[in-house]
Amino acid sequence: MAKILIVDDSRTSRRMLREMLQGLGHEVIGEATNGQEAVVCFKDYQPDIVTLDITMPILDGIDALKQIIAIDPSAKVIMVTAAGQKSKILEAIKAGASDYVVKPMTKEQLALALEGVLKN
Repeated sequence: MAKILIVDDSRTSRRMLREMLQGLGHEVIGEATNGQEAVVCFKDYQPDIVTLDITMPILDGIDALKQIIAIDPSAKVIMVTAAGQKSKILEAIKAGASDYVVKPMTKEQLALALEGVLKN
């Protein structure tokens, strides 16, 4: 079981992710609605994994990812992105993201990403 921080500006997306993650047996230890909150919550909660939306207000997912990796180079971050954001996904992987899932995702897709990240 992993302790997971969910970061997404959409309340609906956070709720769906929370339900999927808990259904997979993980513990959601916090939620953030933008990248700036994500960095603060990462420091406060020290999650095993962060799910990080790319497109958000104040500080987007890529910049939040860079700050999280600067705090902890071994941080495990799964980017959550809308379809058609291939260049953003590549940028995130280069910046240190562990994996990514595309919205709308299935529980199975999320489980595979988590499994891969937890192995490394």
